[in-house]
Amino acid sequence: MLSLSRRTALGMFAAAPFLVRAAPGYALIPDAGRKLAAAARAQVGVTVDYDASYRSIGYPNGDVLRTSGVCSDVLIRAARDAWDIDLQQRVHEDMKAAFDAYPSRREWGLTSPDANIDHRRVLNLEAFLVRQKARLPLPASRLFGGDAFENVAPGDILTWRLTGGRPHLGVAVSGPDAVRVAHNIGEGVKEEPLWRFKLHKPAGHYRWRV
Repeated sequence: MLSLSRRTALGMFAAAPFLVRAAPGYALIPDAGRKLAAAARAQVGVTVDYDASYRSIGYPNGDVLRTSGVCSDVLIRAARDAWDIDLQQRVHEDMKAAFDAYPSRREWGLTSPDANIDHRRVLNLEAFLVRQKARLPLPASRLFGGDAFENVAPGDILTWRLTGGRPHLGVAVSGPDAVRVAHNIGEGVKEEPLWRFKLHKPAGHYRWRV
């Protein structure tokens, strides 16, 4: 009986990695999502402006002044602060290895990676997160508003298409009930309830854990 229990336990242990992979974005860092959410929320009142200008920045860990930025900078800075993960470097290295897996050629006519801007583009981040197997399913019916994401957890990354198809990104800072999102849509980083995004088109729901 003891031998059977031991085999059973070993079998369960051996299966554990597959169980982890079966759940998209399973948190390998303790409280990874909440740490990312807290780091995103901490940007409120720090980043008070929006500036989408092209900037030459350092590499790795390059950034513009934290008083300004774009929507993607909320995620980039939160990942650095919470996880010590540099999305600039991660995206750049992945684009060097698989450039055509990204929309840069199609969308902007580029023929090679650009570490100054690639990671700051929502479309590139969406491609990166898909390649990281972080994408979660959207509701089966696509006829829903931008506030209808399901089972949103702190640290989840949500993307939309605004008027004219402009991509936008935010980080969920609370959930699954009364979901709130940290994002920068034009006046610095704000924390707002998910229902404020109702009129936008949902594009992606990601749970990336490292």
